[in-house]
Order: sequence, then C-alpha cells, then structure tokens
Amino acid sequence: MLTAEDVSRLLAPFGVLLDERQLGNLLAYLDLLLRWNERINLTAVRRPEEAIRRHFGESLFLWRWIQLRGTLLDVGSGAGFPGLALKLLADELAVTLLEPAAKKRSFLKEVVRRCSLKEVDVRGERLDQFGLSPREARFDLVTVRAVGGLGDLIPIATRRLATTGKLCLWIGREQCPAVVSGSVPSALAWREPIAIPLSRNRVLLIGERTAGDA
Repeated sequence: MLTAEDVSRLLAPFGVLLDERQLGNLLAYLDLLLRWNERINLTAVRRPEEAIRRHFGESLFLWRWIQLRGTLLDVGSGAGFPGLALKLLADELAVTLLEPAAKKRSFLKEVVRRCSLKEVDVRGERLDQFGLSPREARFDLVTVRAVGGLGDLIPIATRRLATTGKLCLWIGREQCPAVVSGSVPSALAWREPIAIPLSRNRVLLIGERTAGDA
C-alpha cells in the first residue's frame, strides 16, 4: 500500500500539496477504490500508483486554475472523479454527485462516510432528468470527466450554471474545436485548453458563463 510520502510524490507534477488530514482521506479513498474495484467495475485502472496519477492527480489539477468554493455539480461521477476527489481539497465546497448506477452510488456514499465528508449529496438522476430545488437553482461549478455525448450534455450543463459559473471538462485535445464551436458559444467564454501533466493529449477545458446569459 502507498504511504503519504508516496502520494505526495505522485501528485507533485500536478502542483497539488495536501496536508496530513487530506492525505489520510485520500489514502482511505484509494483503499476503498481498490477493494471495491475487485467486486464491481469502478475503473479499468488497477495499480495504486496509476490511480493516484490518472484519477486523483488529474482531478485535483483543477485546483490550480479556479477557486473551489460555492456549489459543484459533478456529472456522471462514476468512482467520484473529479467531484468527490475535489471535495478532499475544499471542505467548504458543497458537492452534488450525479451517478445513475446504484452500485457506484453505494461506493460514493461509503467514501463520504469513511472520510467524514460533509455537504455531499449523491443522486441517481441523469443530468437531463435532474430536477433542481430552489436552493439548488444554479451551481458555481459543473464538472464532467469521462462522459460521452458532450454535444447534448454541454447545453444542459450550461443551464445549470450560476451567472459567471464555470463548466470544467476533462477531454482529449482533439475534442476541443468541436466543443468550443458547437456548444452554445454565446453562453460560454472558453479559456485556452490546459495540458494535463503526464498526459499526451488530455486537457482541461474551462468555459465561463457570460453574465448576461439567462
């Protein structure tokens, strides 16, 4: 099993520095991920070192580029990347995880329980079925990683954003032109793609909702 020192070393290329409590929670999360992955298909990644780099490192990399505060909606959470991983960095962030698969929701809830995380809501709806209460009317951040059908998903996700909220995508660089040109360009101002460390073609693409868009 990896040590806290191992995790810190593996996360270093992503510019992420965790304190002792955060490292403890990440190791507990990793332990659950590896053990549950033997029974249900959470991820194709089996080696702990690769899980730290590919899942935790790439998810936490967002911290370098935006402020993690307010409310976050994670679409198609799967094993919790990036939404639940980001919660490890930001206690004050209220996170809603959308995951239709019941077994994966059970895993997410177990991580929340094991790590004593507050303000995490695990929901079973798909994005197009997700009904918002008045309190949840808009989110400051919407995150999407390893989810297909972006052409249909992005306009719906955009409508879930608060004014000046941000849509954060983990995608292949070759997908960027289609996303930027085809996803309600008047509603989102896209930053230049940000190369993800240790990846040949994956990037972080961030679009900010324009203040005047309804």
